[in-house]
Amino acid sequence: MAHENEDLLRRFYDAFGRHDGEEMAACYAPGAHFSDPVFTDLSGEEPAAMWKMLTARAADLEVKLVAHGAGEETGTAHWLADYTFTQTGRKVHNDIRATFRFTGGLIAEHRDEFSFGAWSRQALGPVGLALGWTPLLKAKVRRQARQSLDEFMAGRPQAG
Repeated sequence: MAHENEDLLRRFYDAFGRHDGEEMAACYAPGAHFSDPVFTDLSGEEPAAMWKMLTARAADLEVKLVAHGAGEETGTAHWLADYTFTQTGRKVHNDIRATFRFTGGLIAEHRDEFSFGAWSRQALGPVGLALGWTPLLKAKVRRQARQSLDEFMAGRPQAG
């Protein structure tokens, strides 16, 4: 019999596949923390807002939960995302490994790991190929992502 936190992860990724950012947000505990190579330190309402923003923008997003498991306190997931990066119109296939910590039947901490270099080559094309390994490009992408999230949370119209 699956642990209830395994069911929570299935619920989260099923909602992701349906582009249901509201349902994804409902899987997070108050004060939750999220990080990945682009959104490096989100907390409070920010993780929920990020998923709402990303699901609202990604018209052709396809999510596949390859594997997952969870116990009382921690869990893992391996998932794939295929989508068009809206800023460049380039197709991206991202292979992500996630780790979770749970509290009260909700996600308290969520960390996604993927190759920034592989992502930038796909999403940014020649620029990503030439500079994807550099701290300068990582910092620029992170700043742009942060600005987009701040604008989304403030309710301002989005560029791109």
